[in-house]
Amino acid sequence: MASAFELTILGSSSATPTANRNTTAQLLNVAERFFLIDCGEATQIQLRKYKIRFQRINHIFISHLHGDHYLGLMGLLSSFHLLGRINPIHIYSPSGLKEIIAIQMNFSGTNLCFETVWHELDTENPKIIFEDKILTVETIILNHRVPCCGFIFREKEREFSINKEQAIVYGVPLTQMANVKSGQDAVLNDGTIIKNALITRGKQKARSYAFCSDTRFDDRVIQGVKGVDLLYHEATFMHDLLERAKQTYHTTALEAGRVARLAKVWKLIIGHFSARYVDLNPLLAEAKTEFESTFLGEDGAIFNIPEQPFCRN
Repeated sequence: MASAFELTILGSSSATPTANRNTTAQLLNVAERFFLIDCGEATQIQLRKYKIRFQRINHIFISHLHGDHYLGLMGLLSSFHLLGRINPIHIYSPSGLKEIIAIQMNFSGTNLCFETVWHELDTENPKIIFEDKILTVETIILNHRVPCCGFIFREKEREFSINKEQAIVYGVPLTQMANVKSGQDAVLNDGTIIKNALITRGKQKARSYAFCSDTRFDDRVIQGVKGVDLLYHEATFMHDLLERAKQTYHTTALEAGRVARLAKVWKLIIGHFSARYVDLNPLLAEAKTEFESTFLGEDGAIFNIPEQPFCRN
């Protein structure tokens, strides 16, 4: 059965929302584990609009403390509370957000009926901040006006897929299956060695997604996201506003395409569009001059990283 690795864009506007674009938020589904990335205003409305069962979200990652990336969090936590949530929620953010939420809860007299577990991000050094049996999440240090992190979601190396029919033909005992899945040859009860390639189909490539929130063009980001399958990179302005982008510590569409090209990623998604742009196609065209496999990360867009054909390496 195929394992999901699916990204849904919930918001694609920069500092101010528009009639058609909400502020930054994304939902990543990795094998039915739901991760919320940033939580701009109206995120919970977008989750309902796109029929995402948001009670299944257990981990929320906030890149930085500009309002268009976290102002929806208070409302989402309040809805969790009113809906009777029991499971803890883990929130990963730069220093300060815990206090911001606590002040709001205090003045509203709200005591959440579930635990909030806070994880303060180191915004100067990349680190693995989450790990379970199938993936890790690592920070990317970005170049913005306030401390800011991006995030890389990486599947762990996949096991070899056993060809059950061939395993039966060769008489491989069940006690050997764990070794075979790890890539080892099978050893029969009489000592006969059965080569791994004879009884497996190989293994599928681990997939990866990098989220680069607000940042200037920076060579360190290129190194941090090198080789990922899917890259989201902000593209607030077109390149004729390069000076404005530099002043506000943002990136142009052309620069986002350049990051993708130099990092040799598979696909690029651009977003965080300035409200001045009604038609986004010129930004797309500009990014494509640097990196052809570029797509608009508009509200409601869904991007899948399919499982790759089996390989031996």
